[in-house]
Amino acid sequence: MADRLDAVLPQTQCRQCGFAGCRPYAEAMAAGEADINRCPPGGEAGIRRLARIAGRDTIPLAPELAAHKPLAVAVIDENDCIGCTLCIQACPVDAILGAAKLMHTIISDECTGCELCVAPCPVDCIRMENVAEPPFDLAADDELNAAACERGDHARQRHRFHLFRLERERNEKARRLAERAARARAHPAGSDEENRRQALTEPRKQSASPTGTDAPEAKQAQQRNALIQAAMDRARKQREALSADLTPEQRHEAVIKAAMALARQKQGGRG
Repeated sequence: MADRLDAVLPQTQCRQCGFAGCRPYAEAMAAGEADINRCPPGGEAGIRRLARIAGRDTIPLAPELAAHKPLAVAVIDENDCIGCTLCIQACPVDAILGAAKLMHTIISDECTGCELCVAPCPVDCIRMENVAEPPFDLAADDELNAAACERGDHARQRHRFHLFRLERERNEKARRLAERAARARAHPAGSDEENRRQALTEPRKQSASPTGTDAPEAKQAQQRNALIQAAMDRARKQREALSADLTPEQRHEAVIKAAMALARQKQGGRG
């Protein structure tokens, strides 16, 4: 039954239901541990589909959850992006391209509209835009059409690969730590072998020599760096949660929790 329930969920992986994704929610419903009215992206039609599969009565969407909204995708204001990577870590389907201190951009065709990237952004440069002509409306029909099924299947595969990538990175980090510990046991600090290894692997420190001139480009770069540093300082509390001692999966969980907490704060402020 979990497979059938998961098949009609929208696969936004937004976590509004209180679970870590659409599949965990489907499994909880199949086990009788969750109600069928906890998916705002699915809307009332989604509840009816889940009710038929689970053999339960149709009930209204849980009042504590957000109302159903039309399909939307995230958009990054690339002029304001500071390259903090917090949105990349929050995305459950790897739909954001970018690197540290470099501009990020959304792959619109891959975005599920989960909104998990919006709250972590320290400079508020991410907004949600409704799709002008959506190929389907998840809440419009009791029966999913072919376009809805295709989009859901694609998003499901993207999320599965995202989880696989996190697990692979976790295993790779564990392997590196184990190798480092083995080297430390075999060659304690101060030994000749360790000194030779450090001499070969330690990068050379390059010192920047002053040019003696203050070109306009250099001043602009300094001003932008100052703005970036100020924004990063405001985001320090969020970045502290992403300790280097955490596994990629734990860092991802920390970002999601911070995003949802900040989203609740913003909603409370608007209210």
